Amino acid sequence: MSGKTRYCCQECGHCTHSWLGRCPECGAWNSLVEERASGRGQKEGRAAAPVPLPITQINLDKEERFSTGIGELDRVLGGGVVPASLILLGGDPGIGKSTLLLQVATGVAGAGRVVLYVTGEESLQQVRMRATRLGMESSLLYLLAETDIDAVENSIRSLSPALVVVDSIQTMHHVDFGSAPGSVGQVRECTTRLMRLAKEMGVAIFLVGHVTKEGILAGPRILEHMVDVVLYFEGERHQSFRILRGVKNRFGSTNEIGVFEMKDAGLVEVANPSSLFIMQHSVGPVAGSVVVPTLEGTRPLLVEIQALVSPTGFGTPRRMTAGVDYNRVILIMAVLEKRVGLHLGSYDAYVNAVGGVRLVEPAVDLAIAVALASSFRDRPVNCRLAVVGEVGLTGELRPVTGIEKRVQEAAQLGFTRCLLPRANAGQVDRSRLGTLEIWTARTLSEALEIALENEG
Repeated sequence: MSGKTRYCCQECGHCTHSWLGRCPECGAWNSLVEERASGRGQKEGRAAAPVPLPITQINLDKEERFSTGIGELDRVLGGGVVPASLILLGGDPGIGKSTLLLQVATGVAGAGRVVLYVTGEESLQQVRMRATRLGMESSLLYLLAETDIDAVENSIRSLSPALVVVDSIQTMHHVDFGSAPGSVGQVRECTTRLMRLAKEMGVAIFLVGHVTKEGILAGPRILEHMVDVVLYFEGERHQSFRILRGVKNRFGSTNEIGVFEMKDAGLVEVANPSSLFIMQHSVGPVAGSVVVPTLEGTRPLLVEIQALVSPTGFGTPRRMTAGVDYNRVILIMAVLEKRVGLHLGSYDAYVNAVGGVRLVEPAVDLAIAVALASSFRDRPVNCRLAVVGEVGLTGELRPVTGIEKRVQEAAQLGFTRCLLPRANAGQVDRSRLGTLEIWTARTLSEALEIALENEG
């Protein structure tokens, strides 16, 4: 019998020989997908079993990183690409994944390393046209239009490149599996083959992954566990800038982000990302707008928070958010009503982080509260004032981490005042802030009084 039928879960990758309505491993309903598997070729070409070694005898020379030629991507990766690593890049269709990796391939090839770009969705002519249009060509960059994982492996072994790009993993297929490309078994098997090849040859491999309409990577969840690094490319299609965010990294921090701007010549690194997220008001201060210094990993960013509070036209007031946590906004509105006396129960409230950036840290609480109060009272906040702080349920302001970096970023961009929790006051070196004044508050009521009484 050449093969047999089995059913594998799309969520966790667990396989069983009988169909079940619910996965016995992860409990997901209707997640089992039929596939035909074969045992042929499972042991073909397998190397001899490795010999265990003491950890003190492991050579670290192979772990030296090499640059992609893109500083923002190197930052997110933790300083560059680690040889023998498997990197998964996901993002919405048309966001710029292929463009980014084509730039990476060209940059690495330009540094004198052989690069193989495997395309399963485009022809060689289409990739060449895009490379020519973007000015990304190199004699060390090889193109391969192939979806058979065996042919891809043979090409990698014959070329011995330093970097391989597979666009995309959902188009690859293994001939021993009867299921269609992109199925659970195909994605898992092809990724396993590439992972084994990366570790064996010391080649770094980038995989492009499709995302579902919910914004998560398509395929089994085990795919994210198998790779070394998981990156998400984010951004609005009607806006020019993109954010590269790491959600898993075995070789560095997952708190860093890279900021790019899409132009005719491809993706361009943004030297000063804070300028993207601050709206310049030519008519002067506007009610409901405030700037917060936030931290993305080790990088400080100034982001504008906008709020609109208006009387509701329906029985139940509406609350909508973009870029900030919805539940956090509801909590802050409850604190404003209970501790400050702002009666927001009959008002609609809309809160937005300018530029499409997502803010999840509690340090933006005070900015959200000030923006809501400013719009409710129709009193603008000084456009040269930055506010930061976490708001507690009792109305107190709690200290935040990295206050020195936040305040220095505000000073460098021309802000003259910064409002922060009193507990953070002693952590700021005022001698390095130039003309920036530090204002402190102990409670939310004090902070609102300071912010809204000094507009202009």
